[in-house]
Amino acid sequence: MDKNALFNQFVTFTATVHQVTSDLTQNIITDAITPVQYKILEYLKVSQPVTITEISDCHHMSLPNTSRELKKLQEKHLIEKISDSEDRRKYYVRLSEDGEQLMNEAFARVEARFQQLIQHVSEEDLKEIQHALNVLQQTVFQQ
Repeated sequence: MDKNALFNQFVTFTATVHQVTSDLTQNIITDAITPVQYKILEYLKVSQPVTITEISDCHHMSLPNTSRELKKLQEKHLIEKISDSEDRRKYYVRLSEDGEQLMNEAFARVEARFQQLIQHVSEEDLKEIQHALNVLQQTVFQQ
């Protein structure tokens, strides 16, 4: 196995994933939130509750910028902050009911676009894609 060639294929794959993700989520949310805020809400939808540092690290944002965006999302009633019971200085962020509803609607639109992409893919290929995603998740993208 040529691991250098595999690495190059992986880089191409991840770049393509970013492009497809951008295409699938483009114009999903109304003027209510910015693309950066959408990415934070998307991360919360699949990973909550998380700390502000985890959000900052995941999105390559400074802590002050992350805090500013979270404050805006909190003012829009899309997120909630929960204090850690053991360390009052630490808090977690999660979606509020309004945030959950917004993201459920957004994910429904993204899924509709995704279903269009795969509408002509054979059942056998869909199973192979699912297997490949499972292998990637368990090996490369594990956390």
